[in-house]
Amino acid sequence: MAMTLQTFSTADAAGAALAADDASRYIGGGTLVVRQANEGDVSFSTYVRATDPALSAITVEDGRATLGASVTMGRIIADGRLAGLAEAARSVGGPAIRNVATVGGNLYAPAPYGDLAVALLALDATIEVGGGPIPLSAFLADRHGTYAHTVLKSVGFALPSAGSLRFLKVSRVKPKGISVVTIAALLEEKDGTITSARVAYGCMADRPIRAQAVEAALIGKPRTADGIRDALAVATDGTSPITDAVASAWYRSQVLPVHLGRLLLA
Repeated sequence: MAMTLQTFSTADAAGAALAADDASRYIGGGTLVVRQANEGDVSFSTYVRATDPALSAITVEDGRATLGASVTMGRIIADGRLAGLAEAARSVGGPAIRNVATVGGNLYAPAPYGDLAVALLALDATIEVGGGPIPLSAFLADRHGTYAHTVLKSVGFALPSAGSLRFLKVSRVKPKGISVVTIAALLEEKDGTITSARVAYGCMADRPIRAQAVEAALIGKPRTADGIRDALAVATDGTSPITDAVASAWYRSQVLPVHLGRLLLA
């Protein structure tokens, strides 16, 4: 099937074109949407793209980073100011994919993809799609509804202190297999006690989710085998793991506490 490409100079103009045509899809890096077309998806016939420079901008100011939706994984890895996020970006595919895969595309990517989104969720990121900032968790919950035909402009987050963001992607094919489970944890500690915890999962639902029961169980505890025991006991609370060719929902539920423990104690 022939595909049409429409190019706009602003994100808003591209968003208007998307909203006006249900048979259109936004193309950033194209790692997912082009593959869908190549595999015979006939639900769309038009690619929409924007050349807006703001979509490719990286801004770091006053301890906060803002990444345009077209920023690639490769640029995150290469930017020393984003060192805390580099490990998550490095988990996305191989070098060729990382050079084209974008932040915006990762936030729309269905499970088992979207590894960077897990780290951003642990960072309590906000996104901009026009108007004011929206919590990333709210966007992810409605990304295929309200936000299905909008152009994501940017994502912003407070830069984590050195060593506070922990990230783990478990896959069966190294070094660039898709995820069995992905875990990100932002921990703050004082005098040997966890004072703040934000934990996020990938592949444990149809989108990245926060592990709120785990977070509550970690607060006030030491980061030791005994201290995290209660958190591991509730590791799967609130989850609904996916089943795919890589792993079943049952398997993901069984291995999650093991890998969460390793991440927390690393």
